[in-house]
Amino acid sequence: MSDAEPIAYSGPRRILSGIQASGALHLGNYLGALKRFTALQDSGAPCFLFVADMHAITVWQEPEKLAAQTREIAAAYLASGLDPAKSVIFPQSAVRAHADLAWVFNCVARLGWLDRMTQFKEKSGKHKERSSVGLYTYPVLQAADILLYKATEVPVGEDQKQHLELTRDIAAKFNNDFGVPGFFPLPDPLIQGPATRVMSLRDGAAKMSKSDPSDQSRINLTDDADAIAAKIRKSKTDMGVMPEPDEALDDRPEVKNLIAIYAALSDQTREQVTAEFAGQGFGAFKPKLAELAVSSLAPVTAEMRRLMDDPAEIDRVLKSGAERAAEIADPVVDEVKRIVGFWRA
Repeated sequence: MSDAEPIAYSGPRRILSGIQASGALHLGNYLGALKRFTALQDSGAPCFLFVADMHAITVWQEPEKLAAQTREIAAAYLASGLDPAKSVIFPQSAVRAHADLAWVFNCVARLGWLDRMTQFKEKSGKHKERSSVGLYTYPVLQAADILLYKATEVPVGEDQKQHLELTRDIAAKFNNDFGVPGFFPLPDPLIQGPATRVMSLRDGAAKMSKSDPSDQSRINLTDDADAIAAKIRKSKTDMGVMPEPDEALDDRPEVKNLIAIYAALSDQTREQVTAEFAGQGFGAFKPKLAELAVSSLAPVTAEMRRLMDDPAEIDRVLKSGAERAAEIADPVVDEVKRIVGFWRA
């Protein structure tokens, strides 16, 4: 085997990401994904942003609610400022090439790679034999989602970095196994800003999640101004005051989280926020954070509600996006089938 450097991918720059169609979007989704997507669509690279309804069914979803949840995610995309003329917005399941490529990648990926995926261990808990096969192979479908569009960059949170590393491994193995160097890119992660992982308002060690039984742990994108302000006012802190800019906060996770949220909403660094509020009590900081959160989220909430009242408008965007996505995806799968050796007429 040659020791020469592998041939690098030379195709165009593309950005891809998605959000699961499981409903109940919250502040973590907005800061960790939606707000970033809106900035990325003006970065000069085509953006493919899908609603991950195929990923959603790795755990049980009520069939009569799934389509509505898909529309809700699409409404959040649009309400956050995504422009369907600039970004391709579509439902994952509407582009059949996702499933086609995922099967090929199931045969490229190794069991040992999937056994190392920590998210499956966390989600399946002590009873993994009761989990769906889809939950186990979820990262392979995710690799297909990314490589189907030959995406070169993927906005990810810290908890998704391992899945992107698997995607890179699958791409490299496919390119090598089938003698097609540079066919698939090895996508890079985009981890930006002060709130890539927003934590619970009640527990700074736990990620903000729609599955948390306490509604006080999160700010939902459908919360009104009074609810947002009340949740921030009641959010957990400690007996101290706001830290100095250079102060370590590893032992103050709730305070660290609130500062990160303020920084992300105001487009500042954490150091700028702590410099502004250093030494002040939380009775001064929390009202400012509540005011900022309300002013940032109110327009998004209002536009989401308008769009959800007009599902036909959302459906037009999704249908058009699926057609545009398929124009890119179908030729890639056709070429993969030729490379693998599948019969072609």
